Amino acid sequence: MSRRAATLTVASVLVLVLALVGSLMPVPYVALMPGPTSNTLGGNDKGQPLVRIDGRQTYPDQGHLNFTTVTYRGGPGGRIDLFTALRGWLAHDTAIVPEETIFPKNESQQQVDQENTRQMQDSQQSAEAAALHELGIPVETQVVVDSVQKGMPADGRLKPGDEITALDGAKVTSVSQITGTMAKRKIGATAALTLKRGGKEEKQTLTTVADPTGKRAVVGIVLADQYKFPFKIDISVGDVGGPSAGLMFSLAIVDKLTPGAITGGKFIAGTGTITPEGKVGPIGGIQQKMIAARRAGATVFLTPADNCSDAVKARPDGLRLVRADTLHGAVQSLNALTSGKGDIPACPK
Repeated sequence: MSRRAATLTVASVLVLVLALVGSLMPVPYVALMPGPTSNTLGGNDKGQPLVRIDGRQTYPDQGHLNFTTVTYRGGPGGRIDLFTALRGWLAHDTAIVPEETIFPKNESQQQVDQENTRQMQDSQQSAEAAALHELGIPVETQVVVDSVQKGMPADGRLKPGDEITALDGAKVTSVSQITGTMAKRKIGATAALTLKRGGKEEKQTLTTVADPTGKRAVVGIVLADQYKFPFKIDISVGDVGGPSAGLMFSLAIVDKLTPGAITGGKFIAGTGTITPEGKVGPIGGIQQKMIAARRAGATVFLTPADNCSDAVKARPDGLRLVRADTLHGAVQSLNALTSGKGDIPACPK
């Protein structure tokens, strides 16, 4: 072998080795893939009803109202390699996204998991409130302290779980009432809070300070609306996190509390966040969720309006997209599908 040929051979081997090593190097990306789907009208992995209602008459249901999920590979402490990322870019059912899309900077995986769990819990409560609102069943609302910021006026005087019943002597029943009033308050003014703790009423008068922007008067508490339902609704989904199943939870509750099967026996899946008032919001991973739904057998997919444009581009064959703007609209669409009468809004092309 000539010296030139030997040099080319060695160089080729080195390039190959470097390419191989480079392909196995961890990269700051996450692979999103279709995850499991669960029928909100069925049972969980422990054989318990996924949505259970006690203290109120329920009716038989049939068919499927599946919520969909996205699973992922990668993240801090377990990054995917370049080869896996490249393979994911070429796969039709996988999305490769920057790591900070799923794991914000300065947040650990444990913190992200905890936030997802909290979002799921909030989503369930909002879904229950939305369903009862849709059915005209009264729901009592109260305001509770979610957290207290250290070093702020409320620190040591208010606690998570305290129920705020009045501000400056005026009764309050929602977070928006308090934030609306506080938005007009000057820095250094007082806020007289009436609260319930352990069944006893207390009063706390706090002097406001400036928030980090220096523009708003605050006392250092994060508030949350909490709902008192007239009967018990229990949603058991295991370790699934995030807020995107809200719409499907609401539909399952509506179905169980009304005569007849809202699905007409069809296999319907969907996604979307829900507000207590019944407004449907967009979610992430729409492509992977549609693929998961179709693989599970769904023929209809309820799609948040703001996800429609992306959904149309990636719709699997055999899956009909039905636009969902509100819970009420979704109920009407399902009734139209079942009866064959009425308009069914589709995602625009």
